[in-house]
Amino acid sequence: MDITYQEQRGCLTVVLSGNLLHIDSQFNKEELFRFARTNQVKNIVICQQNMDEWDSSLVVILFQLMKIAQDRGISIDITAMPDGLQKLLFLSLTVDRHPIKSKHNKSDFLEKVGTWGINTISSIKRGFLFLGSCFHSLGRFFTGCAIFRSVDLWRILDDCGPKAILIVSLISFMVGLILAFVGAIQLKTFGAQIFVASLVTIGMIRIMGAIMVGIIMAGRTGASYAATIGTMQVNEELDALKTMGIPVTDFLILPRVVALILTMPLLVLLADFAGMLGGGFVGTLMLEIPPEEYWKYAWKAFDLTSFLVGIFHGIVFGFVISLSGCYFGIHCGRNADSVGVATTNAVVWAIVWMIVLTGIITFFCEVFDI
Repeated sequence: MDITYQEQRGCLTVVLSGNLLHIDSQFNKEELFRFARTNQVKNIVICQQNMDEWDSSLVVILFQLMKIAQDRGISIDITAMPDGLQKLLFLSLTVDRHPIKSKHNKSDFLEKVGTWGINTISSIKRGFLFLGSCFHSLGRFFTGCAIFRSVDLWRILDDCGPKAILIVSLISFMVGLILAFVGAIQLKTFGAQIFVASLVTIGMIRIMGAIMVGIIMAGRTGASYAATIGTMQVNEELDALKTMGIPVTDFLILPRVVALILTMPLLVLLADFAGMLGGGFVGTLMLEIPPEEYWKYAWKAFDLTSFLVGIFHGIVFGFVISLSGCYFGIHCGRNADSVGVATTNAVVWAIVWMIVLTGIITFFCEVFDI
C-alpha cells in the first residue's frame, strides 16, 4: 500500500497505488484531512497508479475529502478512480440525509368520523363476504365437492387435538382447584364444604370448561392459523393458489375450521373432567372430604343438559376461533410486521367474540329455561 500527497500551486494531488486494504491502521488520514482544509489548497486531484484491491476504508477517506471540498467550495477530481467507486461516492453525496418532512394537514372532526364510518362499513362487508365463502365451503365439504388435501386435515387435527391435551388438562385442573378454593371460603362458614363438589362440577361442565378451552385454543391454535396464512400471504403463496385456480377457502380455511370444530367438544370434555379432578384434589386433601362423598355429590350435580350446553359452547368457540385466525391471516399485509398484527388481532377478536356469544347463548338458555 502506498498513499502519497503533495501540494503544488494550490493543487493537492493524492496518489494511490498498490493494495489498499485496511488503510485505517496503516495511514494517518487525519493529517491529510487537516492539510486539505488549509487555505493554500485550491483544488484536489485523486490519482492512482497500479491500484489493486480496495475496501470501504478507502471509500471513507475519499468521501471525507469530497465533503471537505464541498464545504470549502473547491473542486475535486476523482475521474482516475474505478467507475464503481466513482458512482458510489457520487451517490453518497447526492442522497439527502435530512429530507424535508411532508406537512400533513390535520383532518377535521367530520372527516375523521366519515373515514371511520367508511372503514367500518368496508370491514363489515369484508367480514360477511368471508363468512359467506366459509359457509359455502362447508356446504361443498358435506357434498364432497370441496378441494383440499386429506393429509392437511389429519395434520391439523393432530395439532388441534393430541398436542393440546397437556396444556388444556393442566389449565383446567388449576381452574377447578381455584373454584374449589373460592367456594370453600364461603361454604365453610355454613359448614357446607361438601357442596364444593357440586359447585365445581356445575361450574366446569356448564361454562368454565368451555371458556378455558376457548381461551387456550385462541392463543395457541387461532394465533397459529393467522401466522401461517399470513406468512403465506407475505410470500405470495396465496396469489399462486389463486393463479392456479385453487379456491383458497377450500384449500386452507376449510380443513382448519373442520379440525377445530371436531376437536373442541373433546377438549371441553377433557377440561370438565380435569376441573372436577382439581376440585376433588382440594376437597379430599385440604377440606378432608372423603373421596367417595366428593364424587357422590359431584355425580348428583352432574346434569346432562348443562353438559350439552358446555359442549355446544365448545363447538361455537371452535368455529369462532378458526374463522378469526383464518380471516386475519387472509387479510394480512405484505410485510413481517403485518403478520404480528394479524396474529394479535386473531387472538383478541376470537376472545371478544367468544365472550359476546357466551352472553347471547346464556340469554337464550335463561329465556327457554335450558
